[in-house]
Amino acid sequence: MKIIVPFAPGSFTDTAARAVAVELGNQLGQPFVIENRGGAGSTIGTDAVAKAAPDGYTFLLTDNSFAVSAALYKSLPYHPSSDITQVALVADAPAVLAARNGLKTRTLRDMVEFARKNPGTLNFGSGGQGSSAHLAMEAFLLQNGLKMVHVPFKGVAEAMTEIAADRIDVGIGSVGSTVQHINGKRLFALAVSGKQRNPMLPDVPTFAEAGYPEYGMMYWFGVMAPAAVPAAIVERMNQEVGKAVKTDRVAKTFAAAGVTTVVAPAAAFKQRVAEEITTWKDVIARAHIEAQ
Repeated sequence: MKIIVPFAPGSFTDTAARAVAVELGNQLGQPFVIENRGGAGSTIGTDAVAKAAPDGYTFLLTDNSFAVSAALYKSLPYHPSSDITQVALVADAPAVLAARNGLKTRTLRDMVEFARKNPGTLNFGSGGQGSSAHLAMEAFLLQNGLKMVHVPFKGVAEAMTEIAADRIDVGIGSVGSTVQHINGKRLFALAVSGKQRNPMLPDVPTFAEAGYPEYGMMYWFGVMAPAAVPAAIVERMNQEVGKAVKTDRVAKTFAAAGVTTVVAPAAAFKQRVAEEITTWKDVIARAHIEAQ
């Protein structure tokens, strides 16, 4: 059995797939092979799964790039809703809004007030035009009527490095991409998404605590399959993935990256993806974002 990861080795998506695959192999009595097919914003690997035989032997483990691509690109080699089906959520990860140490504002409210009074003065870095980090920041700006200059990089890690070097003002990333810089006091965190503070960043307030409860962007990771896979296989894999993420080994692997395991019915995962695609389409249209 095969799990395709639409990213190069080394990403958390890849780490999650390998951790879950070990447990699935133990539970089902046969090995799961991880195949990395990165490129084109995760669409190459996703397309491979969309076109795979719907026999329950090929799955996709991806993240919210799936919803971003579906909202951003006018044309894809697959149809996000009719060629791919959601099987099981695996994990949620909060978004962290971080700022350079040289920025005079030290709270989210102060930053918002400064940006409102000085439109276009601040800039923000992201992992590229139309990336998750780009859309996440644009969503916050739109919610609060703010204007900032977007500075795209080749990846969110590079953007965070530039913020830590005091060359870029702010940016949104995952806990994994920011925690070392935060702990090393090379940048500071203004807020973290989620209903509760993240255990890896206990001193960082949630967006709600900082005064912005309407902001709810979360990174997610989940298993998908070709759309024609029988419902019985989807249900079985949903149950097996749910068991896998509850194991101590997977939970510890996820917790070390600031990620929380999630167990949910396939229908709930499907609804979440559909709602997120709609949300990102709105952000893309209002912020006039075009794919590159």
